[in-house]
Amino acid sequence: MNAMNFVEPEERAALRKAAGELGRKYGHEYYAKKARSGEKTVELWNEAGRLGYLGVNLPEEYGGGGAGIADLGAVLEEFAAAGSPLLLMVVSPAICGTVISRFGTDEQKKQWLPGIADGSRKMVFAITEPDAGSNSHKITTTARRDGGDWVLSGRKVYISGVDEADAVLVVGRTEDAKTGRLKPALFIVPTDAPGFEFTKIEMDLVSPENQFSLFLDDVHLPAEALVGDEDAAIAQLFAGLNPERIMGASFSLGTARYALDKAVAYANERQVWGAPIGAHQGLAHPLAQIKIEFEMAKLMTQKAASLYDSGDDFASGESANMAKYAAAEAAIHAVDQAVQTHGGNGLATEYGLGSLVTAVRLGRIAPVSREMVLNFVGQHSLGLPKSY
Repeated sequence: MNAMNFVEPEERAALRKAAGELGRKYGHEYYAKKARSGEKTVELWNEAGRLGYLGVNLPEEYGGGGAGIADLGAVLEEFAAAGSPLLLMVVSPAICGTVISRFGTDEQKKQWLPGIADGSRKMVFAITEPDAGSNSHKITTTARRDGGDWVLSGRKVYISGVDEADAVLVVGRTEDAKTGRLKPALFIVPTDAPGFEFTKIEMDLVSPENQFSLFLDDVHLPAEALVGDEDAAIAQLFAGLNPERIMGASFSLGTARYALDKAVAYANERQVWGAPIGAHQGLAHPLAQIKIEFEMAKLMTQKAASLYDSGDDFASGESANMAKYAAAEAAIHAVDQAVQTHGGNGLATEYGLGSLVTAVRLGRIAPVSREMVLNFVGQHSLGLPKSY
């Protein structure tokens, strides 16, 4: 991203175009059919992996594109704008792939990154707990040493895509953290490990990806399951959370575009009293407002991605939180107005909007709630007293 003229580089523009074409090849009808039947978007995921779109942010030496989170976010935005978002892009290449590529051992990189890059392997991320949410200070999933190995016990909740994954990157903490010193630790846990169980959480979301509760009952792991330095895991954790927020923003931006495009097309085509309904300011102004909100959110997302890709983890944290907040709001407003523009048709299955009403609401909750973003901005950006 050129900081002076805000024009994306030619390579990313070409990537967007190609990803958009692939997304439209499948489209929302494909996505919705898969989601409603309980199937996965395997065909889109596999083709995206084969074409190199899933690993554009990962190192070239491990089969990735050698680019950054800005490029991976562009791919996800284009898929979402075509009506076929891939939620696990937020998790497998963005969080897990980033953490392993930055902090993993050579063996961990060789074992996981090529498969994550081409889509043949998936790793999901588990931080949230029933009594802690995503508050890493209150995490109770605990790892204790057993000779040179580890034994992991605890619970996680609302973990995406476990049924599709080969392994889970679990955020736990070492036993001596109970003394009050925060020492989160990251472990790669195979989904077929003895003592590891997961249960589907029934949701009212229309999505191909499912949510799960995890139960880890004395899961024995080899020493090499630990990712990175046990004493530096807090930095490693947030190195994965900033890409998560940037990708969450990209997901929302694409959904906002999809809804806005549908609304604008309908407003131009639908005739009432001898004129397109888009000629009336009662519809034109709200749609114009959403366009403005979208562009502002996109600029913040691009800023966050640019800062992150430049290596500035601290500065990217502020922008990533703001981008996630702004994009979620833009998506909610876009879907709501798109439904309103369509009238009764907005809730008809054939128009592909009704199921998004619930889906976009998730953007205010995950991967971090809007209230926690406001807490972050109040404390860190404005210098106000900590409120929680």
